[in-house]
Amino acid sequence: DCTTWTGLAEQQLVDCAGDFNNFGCKGGLPSQAFEYIRDAGGIDTEDSYAYKATDGKSCLASPYNYGAKVSQVYNISSGDEDDLVRAVALVGPVSVAFDVAHDFRFYSHGVYDSFNATSNQTVCKSDSQSVNHAVVAVGYGETEGLDDTPPVPFYIVRNSWSTSWGMEGYFWIKRGENLCGISDCASFPIVPQYNDEGKNV
Repeated sequence: DCTTWTGLAEQQLVDCAGDFNNFGCKGGLPSQAFEYIRDAGGIDTEDSYAYKATDGKSCLASPYNYGAKVSQVYNISSGDEDDLVRAVALVGPVSVAFDVAHDFRFYSHGVYDSFNATSNQTVCKSDSQSVNHAVVAVGYGETEGLDDTPPVPFYIVRNSWSTSWGMEGYFWIKRGENLCGISDCASFPIVPQYNDEGKNV
């Protein structure tokens, strides 16, 4: 029921997912968070396990408060943008990570390409070891080309820096060249299917 939905417990991941190579407030990877949820049996609702923005001393998750479950985790092969586009088109939002370089905080609109005209170089790094920020790819498209400028393909990405940043919390990033490592750590959870009576099928 979207009218009463308040979300899932980020704090559970902070407090409980350490055995899956996650490090609480010091970070982790979405794919490993999904694997924790799968193996733990589920993730609590936000209402039952409120976010504290600090590392908890113990895991307080309860199966009585689960708001979602994960059956499997699909990891897109590093750098496989065709698979990433296919997943966004056919499955839905996909967790991605990328290298936030110093120029990214100044983004306001348009297609981000992390290119510095003064140095004639791309500012961000495009390898899996440099990604440092998890976001969600929710769509893709391309700009309208002009007479002397070809269209630019891009991903539509939801950031977590509030709606006052970027384009109401979203940004476009150039697609097709694994810019900033955008397709190096992409994954999504496969959730159980339920029938009309709410039973797992």
